[in-house]
Amino acid sequence: MFVFAYGVGAYVVFLLTFLYAIGFVGNWVVSLTIDGAIGGVDTSGGGVAAWIGNVFLLALFALQHSVMARPVFKREWTRIVPPAAERSTYVLVSSLTLMLVFARWKPIPTVLFDLDANALGFLLEILSYVGWAIVLVSTFQIDHFELFGLKQVYLHARGEELPRPTFHTPFLYRYVRHPIYAGFLLAFWSTPRMTLGHLLFAVMTTAYILVAIRLEENDLSNMHWEYRSYRTRVPMLWPLKLR
Repeated sequence: MFVFAYGVGAYVVFLLTFLYAIGFVGNWVVSLTIDGAIGGVDTSGGGVAAWIGNVFLLALFALQHSVMARPVFKREWTRIVPPAAERSTYVLVSSLTLMLVFARWKPIPTVLFDLDANALGFLLEILSYVGWAIVLVSTFQIDHFELFGLKQVYLHARGEELPRPTFHTPFLYRYVRHPIYAGFLLAFWSTPRMTLGHLLFAVMTTAYILVAIRLEENDLSNMHWEYRSYRTRVPMLWPLKLR
């Protein structure tokens, strides 16, 4: 029951972090945002220290997120934590690291474009929220509760084991191999006001996503032989193959 309670707590932390991330990237509702103020741009920073600090924060998250997801790390880590709590621990540490990014982020206020006052700006804002919706829907299509550790701790509390993973391609996964990452990219790049700080965030997260996809696909190809043919048939992020 302790493992179950731990898993539920980790999931709650993730959910709050996910909701905060929407406000952080979109400069909406939350107190600390990517541009430093709700509905406006913080003009108090943007020096070299802000650039270095922000790059360090994003690199820290990328390193933690990738290392803890690797099979070799998981095998060693489950010698310390119960296997049923491994995924919950990954979710919790990732959420806390992302919270650190939000808390210590320094706005870089130079505005590259501002479309707040016209229809294109409104469309970009809507597209950003569509991206977040794609992320959430995609997680449910591949078992949201297993992805974030709840299924593991629930089965553990019942004295049951997690079934072996099987390869399947639900709706969105028939069009792109990584709809979760595609949703994140849409959410990060679709903004009515692009500052240098927002651009830095979008560029670095895009670079990380491309690296993470390569690592994940190597793991998936080793785990599921079907993934290799799936990889040749279905585009990575864009639903149309470029010729």
